[in-house]
Amino acid sequence: MTPTFETLDEFANLMRNAPGPDAQAKAGAAERNSQLTKPPGALGRLEDLGIWYGAWRGMARPVLSAPQIVIFAGNHGVASRGVSAFPPEVTAQMVGNFQAGGAAINQLARTFGAQMRVEALELDRPTADFTEAEALGAADCVTALRAGWDAVNPAADLLVVGEMGIGNTTAAAAIAAALYGGGAEAWVGRGTGVDDAGLAIKRDVVTQGLERHPGVQGLAALSAFGGREMAAMAGAMMRARYEGIPLILDGFICCAAAACLETEVPGALDHAVAGHQGTEGGHARLLQELGKEPLLQLGLRLGEGSGAALAIGVMQGAVACLSGMATFAEAGVAAG
Repeated sequence: MTPTFETLDEFANLMRNAPGPDAQAKAGAAERNSQLTKPPGALGRLEDLGIWYGAWRGMARPVLSAPQIVIFAGNHGVASRGVSAFPPEVTAQMVGNFQAGGAAINQLARTFGAQMRVEALELDRPTADFTEAEALGAADCVTALRAGWDAVNPAADLLVVGEMGIGNTTAAAAIAAALYGGGAEAWVGRGTGVDDAGLAIKRDVVTQGLERHPGVQGLAALSAFGGREMAAMAGAMMRARYEGIPLILDGFICCAAAACLETEVPGALDHAVAGHQGTEGGHARLLQELGKEPLLQLGLRLGEGSGAALAIGVMQGAVACLSGMATFAEAGVAAG
C-alpha cells in the first residue's frame, strides 16, 4: 500500500524509509550485459544506465514503454520585485500553451512516446515574497508535495518532472545558496534573460531572503523559498521512488527542488539521473553538489522538463540495447 503523509515530518520519515533498488535484478542485468554481442564496455555509459534502470524496475531484462512527463506550474510572490523579464501572467498563459500542445515539451513528449500531464497549482494565489515571510510555510508546502505525489501514474516506468513559474529561477538560486553556501553571486543567473540591472535586483532579492531565513536546510529551505511547482516536483520525485519508477532530473529549478530532498535525506535521489546540464547560472555546480553527471549538454535553459525529456531517448536506447541485443550464445558468435 502506498504511504501517505500529512506533515513535513511525516514526509521526511517517508523519505527515510523509501525502498531501494533490487539487488538481484541488478546482478542479473549486469550478467546479461556481460554476455551481449559487443566488446566489454563498448556501449560506454549506456551499459551502466541499462543496469541501473533494471535494478530500480526490478527486472534483469527491463522494458521501457510508458514514460510520463508531469509539468507543474506555480506563481511566486517574489516576482513582484522585478526579478524576471516576463510578468507573472505568463505562467497561466504558458499553462494554456501546454494544454493546447504548443510548447517545446509537448513536441518532445510526442517524440518519445511520453504521457504528459499539466498541473496548475493555485496560480491566483502566489507564494509569499520570501524576503518578507516564508514563501510557502509548512501547510502550503505539504499541500504542494501531496499534489506532486498524486500526479504520478503508478503504471509509468520512467518519470520526468518539469515546471513553469515566473520568478522560479530566483527561488531556486535562494534554495541552492541556503543549502550549499556561496551567497547570491554563486547561484543567481539571468533566468528568462534579465539585463544587468535585473540581475542585480535578483542578487539583492536572494541576499535579502537568505538574511530573512538563515540556516534553513532540506525541506525547511523548500518551505522558506520554494514555489508550489517546486514542492510538487519534490513530491512527485519521492512518489516515483516508492513506485520503483526511475527519474530523470531536468534543469536548475528541478535540481534545486531535488536538492532539498537530498539534503534532508542523503541518498533520496539514488533513483534519479541528471538529464542535462543547462546554461542557467549555477546548474553545473548544483549537479556537482548532487553528484549527478548529466547525460546531455546542449546549451538549454528553457525548463518545462525539456532537457530531461530529450534524455528519455538516451534511456530508451540503453534499455533497448540491454534487453534487445542477443548474447554471444544466442547469436552463435564466438566470445573473445
